[in-house]
Order: sequence, then structure tokens, then C-alpha cells
Amino acid sequence: MNHLHYIQTNISPTEASLRPAQSEASASGHKVSDGAADATKCDYQFKLLLVGDCGVGKSTLLLRITEDRFDEGYISTIGVDFRIKRVAVDNKQIRLHIWDTAGQERFRTITSSYYRGAHGIFVVYDITQADTFHNVKRWFHELEIHSSEALRVLVGNKSDLSGKREVSYTTAKALADNLGVPLFETSAKDAEGVEQLFLNMTAEIKNRRTAAPVVTAGEQQPISIGSARAVNRRSAGGVCCS
Repeated sequence: MNHLHYIQTNISPTEASLRPAQSEASASGHKVSDGAADATKCDYQFKLLLVGDCGVGKSTLLLRITEDRFDEGYISTIGVDFRIKRVAVDNKQIRLHIWDTAGQERFRTITSSYYRGAHGIFVVYDITQADTFHNVKRWFHELEIHSSEALRVLVGNKSDLSGKREVSYTTAKALADNLGVPLFETSAKDAEGVEQLFLNMTAEIKNRRTAAPVVTAGEQQPISIGSARAVNRRSAGGVCCS
């Protein structure tokens, strides 16, 4: 049994770090609302993972969605980082447990253990580094082994660096279609597409969930979600929480 909860060297998930400054409504009508007042109350709890090669920007995506900021000097994750995000979808309060996994090969045994119970997984590549895109199939193969029932989304990060692009949207879309998953392009630096990415994933998991008993904190119950479906060229299981 693996007793390691997370390995983290850059940011400790303190109460302050888990609480963004303000709630704000997205264009879809869903809300990002991490207020501490209702910290013990939620209708659903979903586990999300960020996977992909080292340096593609998984940690900066996590920082952007949880703290709405970008840190140019953010260092690569050692092992696994963990944050909590509260959102509202269709008037339902949802707690997201978001895991940022290290892309380095030497941490693969550690990080693969966190796939269990995941409801949604973002496979991230860097649009300015073709090799990170070429490794996407390897990541999806790993997900088939460790987390075949989780909803998956392909994410091309660093869209703000379009002048250095090595992976076209057309090429990435063809791969996403072949894999049967939605494609998003995001910029953690400019916040472009990040909130929509997480809200669409959350809404899709909620919509696809089957009736499940309430479980206590720490328990996860994956469900069969079938094939992924894009939502407005983007997308996203589920479990109730107490």
C-alpha cells in the first residue's frame, strides 16, 4: 500500500494557497468560487490529474486555475503537487482535487499510483516543443493501463508563444480525433482558455456521472464514462461527497 500523499518542493498546499482572491463567473455561466465559508460543503468531489512531459506547463496551469496568477520562475514538480479548487456548475458546488504529476521518467512509478480513482485527466503538451507532442501517444497508452475509465482531454499549452509554434492546431486536432478526445489550447501565462478548460471538464464529468452512494472524504469511485465528447471544440464520471 502506498502511503505517500504527495511530494512537493515548490508550494505547500496551505489553507491560504488553496483560496483564490475572488469568485468570478465564466462565459459559460459556471462559477469559480473557492470561498472558505462553505469549505466543508459540496455536492460533488472530482479528482483531476495533469500529466505530460516535463516543462510543458502543468504546474503553471495548476497555479493559474487555483490562484489566478503566473510565475515565470515556477520550478518543475518533484513527484506530485496537489491543490483544491471549488467551482459551481449548474448551481452545484463541486470540489476539485487537482494533482500535478512530474513528467520525469524517474518519478513515473510514484506518479502512476495517483491515476487510481481519477475522474478526469489532462494530457498536456507544449505547442512550441514538437517532442512533447510526439510523446502524447505514450501518455495515453499509460492512461489506458492505469486509468482507463477517466475522461481525457488533450491540452496544447503556451498558446501565447504562437510565433514559436512547432505543433499546428490542425495536426493536434487530427491526433485528438484519432484518440477520441477533445482538444484545448491554453496559455497559463495569459490565462487564455484555462478556466474554460477546467469548467468544461468539470461540467462534463458531472453530466456523465451515474447514480452513486455518498462516500466519505478520501474515498474515490470511478465510473464508466464511455467515449469523450467535445464541448464547443473543448471539453470533459463523478462521485458525491459529504
